[in-house]
Amino acid sequence: MTRQKGVALLLVLWVLALLSLLLAGLAGWVQLESRQALWQRQHTEALLAAEAGVNLAVVSLTDPAQQRAWAADGRAHELAFERARVQVSVVSERGKLDLNAASTADVVRLLQACGGAVQARALGAALDQRRGNGQPPLRVLEELRQLPGMSQALFACAAPQVTLWSGQESPDPALATPWLRRALGLPSLNISGAEPGPILTLTSVAQLPGGFSAALVVTLLLNPSTEGARPYRVLHWQE
Repeated sequence: MTRQKGVALLLVLWVLALLSLLLAGLAGWVQLESRQALWQRQHTEALLAAEAGVNLAVVSLTDPAQQRAWAADGRAHELAFERARVQVSVVSERGKLDLNAASTADVVRLLQACGGAVQARALGAALDQRRGNGQPPLRVLEELRQLPGMSQALFACAAPQVTLWSGQESPDPALATPWLRRALGLPSLNISGAEPGPILTLTSVAQLPGGFSAALVVTLLLNPSTEGARPYRVLHWQE
């Protein structure tokens, strides 16, 4: 009888230990789910605030009374949306190198300035081949990343300096970044009075009080004169 009681006690202890492990695992899973839910809620809130920043900027950009304050020079504009702080900057696609219209030599110079001295000429030739033979123009910037030999580091450097929508063989020096002007040997011109055109890239970064943030990079075509229509058309959207 004593031996049976001992075995029963041992079984009870094993069951209690197993239940403790299960409860600990369940508690950890609940905590993880709570953290994920909190992250998702904050991410969604910050992302919506960043999108609101884009829309607020579009309102200003299409308002003749506010356009001058929103020069396409990359400066950050402070906005507020509910409890989020939002910074929005604007640059013109005319100040970038158009991959569909630029010369191969300029593309090579850009890639060399990004540190691709070895790959630049081969990548330029690959882009030239992609643009030739009656093929359609590049439609998304990520096609540059798909060129044979293009590394992620090179793409990350080049992407902010290139466009697919300006239609110009060379960037407007007044709207180009100082880095791009140096890379292509463009003259330094004052942005004052430069016409940014209707195709702009807006970078909107929203930050919540707890420090959580989200960013949007949106290239859009403004349509301020189309009555009853949406004031812009999205060409590229990156979260």
